[in-house]
Amino acid sequence: MPLEIIMKMITAIIKPFKMDDVRDALEETGITGITVTEVKGFGRQKGHSELYRGAEYVVDFLPKLKLEIAVKAEMVDEVIEAILNTACSNKVGDGKIFVTDLEKVVRIRTGELDEDAL
Repeated sequence: MPLEIIMKMITAIIKPFKMDDVRDALEETGITGITVTEVKGFGRQKGHSELYRGAEYVVDFLPKLKLEIAVKAEMVDEVIEAILNTACSNKVGDGKIFVTDLEKVVRIRTGELDEDAL
């Protein structure tokens, strides 16, 4: 019998200035924990050119925030909707959302497992 996936990991890459709005929206959905990492990258946005002391240089990697949120499987659509509604500016470079299966979670302090550990 195949393992039933009851938890998901949502990874979202967003523009840094959208973080406060996204956090507020996630709190409204009942999310109590989130990991945020400052990252750099590019996609279709392809970076941009800047002038510094009269010399032009290319900024290939743009600053972004990577959000990681472990949720019960039934919350995935609600969390995605909250991120989409607050992180979208309708401009290239708004980011991406990835959803992956989460097989096991352990709370280090108590040893609680899976959904109880979320």
